[in-house]
Amino acid sequence: MAVQAVTDATFEAEVLRSELPVLVDLHADWCQPCKQLSPIVAKVAEQLAGKVKVVKVDVDHNPMVAQTFRAQSIPMLLVIAQGRVVQHHVGVLDEAGLLRLLEPVMPRSAAEVRAEELAAWLTQGKALPVDIRDAASYARYRIPTAIHVPANELASRTEELQPFDGRIRVLYGRSDEAKEWGEKLQADGVQVGYLAGGFLHWEADGLAVERG
Repeated sequence: MAVQAVTDATFEAEVLRSELPVLVDLHADWCQPCKQLSPIVAKVAEQLAGKVKVVKVDVDHNPMVAQTFRAQSIPMLLVIAQGRVVQHHVGVLDEAGLLRLLEPVMPRSAAEVRAEELAAWLTQGKALPVDIRDAASYARYRIPTAIHVPANELASRTEELQPFDGRIRVLYGRSDEAKEWGEKLQADGVQVGYLAGGFLHWEADGLAVERG
């Protein structure tokens, strides 16, 4: 079973002492939003098996856990690493939101660049964004200073992707479409990065966009 039920009696051993980061779903049988969230949690548990431990706690039957985390409203999600709460969320999340909640505890690829990192690198002149979307999307709006190299041309234009001017090339697409390319190119010796979450994540964080 991908999602393990834990209790007041087993919480410390299964969660607080866990070697893996733990996603805790605090729920109750009568809670309709909890039922809505449950299959999303189960899907993420399957995706991240071996990277994150996923457990659920029925707050009606486990008052000590509920009281410890002040679970006055459910569903409540906790991300716990090395016995410490690093993220929490109250209410229903979609799959993308749940994965984003887990980002701080996920192992990172050597090529991964987070939105806040790229924003800082752009300010410091250390990065050049590479938009791998179609030409129309790039023309409409993009990350400031980005150049356009469509995904189907990346393999034939690797010279443009090398940091010859001291700026690392950071690929981005709509969401995570640049991840596969970034890791493949790195494996081939091309020193590029990719933007975690893609352009959608960049926009959601309210970072600067160049239009027209």
